[in-house]
Amino acid sequence: MTEIYKGLAGVPVDYTAISKVNPETNSLLYRGYPVQELAATQSFEAVAYLLWHGELPNDEQLAEFVSTERSLRGLDENVKAVIDSLPTDSHPMDVVRTAVSVIGANDPKTADESPEAELEKAVNLFAKLPSIVSYDQRRRRGEAYVEPNADLDYSANFLWQTFGKEPDDFEVDAFRVSLILYAEHSFNASTFTARVITSTLSDLYSAVTGAIGALKGPLHGGANEAVLHIFNEINAQADQQGVEIEQAAHDWLTQAFAEKRKVMGFGHRVYKKGDSRVPTMQQSTLELIDRYDRDDLKRLYDALAKEVDEAKGIKPNLDYPAGPAYFLLGFDIPTFTPIFVAARVTGWTAHIIEQRASNALIRPLSLYNGVDERHVPGFED
Repeated sequence: MTEIYKGLAGVPVDYTAISKVNPETNSLLYRGYPVQELAATQSFEAVAYLLWHGELPNDEQLAEFVSTERSLRGLDENVKAVIDSLPTDSHPMDVVRTAVSVIGANDPKTADESPEAELEKAVNLFAKLPSIVSYDQRRRRGEAYVEPNADLDYSANFLWQTFGKEPDDFEVDAFRVSLILYAEHSFNASTFTARVITSTLSDLYSAVTGAIGALKGPLHGGANEAVLHIFNEINAQADQQGVEIEQAAHDWLTQAFAEKRKVMGFGHRVYKKGDSRVPTMQQSTLELIDRYDRDDLKRLYDALAKEVDEAKGIKPNLDYPAGPAYFLLGFDIPTFTPIFVAARVTGWTAHIIEQRASNALIRPLSLYNGVDERHVPGFED
């Protein structure tokens, strides 16, 4: 009997030179570099360059790339008009998905599949996504669009456009770290979606749009939002019952397990010894907690992680420290996953370019388990 691998678990479907999890060191590698080393030493622009070109840029290459990226940050008026036309109660991921489609429809090079054109489109989306994400949060708050600041790097400008003020260095650094850690992760669900779409010879914008749809799901990108919803539930329970946050975390988790709820922010299909990205992001999150004097948040963060570990032996994944970091920086919870898009578009587009360079239509088989062949009553040959 043929074995079925539900969810393609454990099934290699292609080669990639972009990233891998090294099982010997439990480390995520971007083009061979441990991501924690990149997060400690590189700008997000340099990491994006690495993912697309295979090597870190020298000073001249980085300066040229940064100049190009900063020149592309602004949104065309028709893109802003489409964003404005969408309901403010729609999910921000729907807005990002739609805006990317509009940018693709406007691009005269959409159908150009040359490596040079594909890279131009990748950089264009990379540059514009902070404008899209920040503007959507601002319009929901009744605030105006903030023009990009070409004097700021990618991470600082993202915060500038979102909040309308120049951020502190420690805020920029924590945000930069999160973007680097979210940038790429091999054949995850959204990246595989992008490669499947690309394998049909569809265009890059279509592939990214499909990837955004996959990332929206709470079992993938939406998990960082879910972490804050869990925190809010535990805080509310502590207030209602008049108990310490540690007790509330224990009670909430006991009930969640009894109801067979999935506790988001924990566990990962790829990592068996814990998500290797967590220590780096956790350090930045704890620094933000200390800066903002939010010991209450640290107690909750530590308590829930301890309870899950003791009950199930499951460790946090990247979404667990990233969600609180985005909350402390001032982002609205529904904006968390669109930030993930702005980071992961680098990995997605690197995979789209790689898929197109050595393409084969991705078309798996299925095993039928429905009713046997039958005929419509009264039908005669």
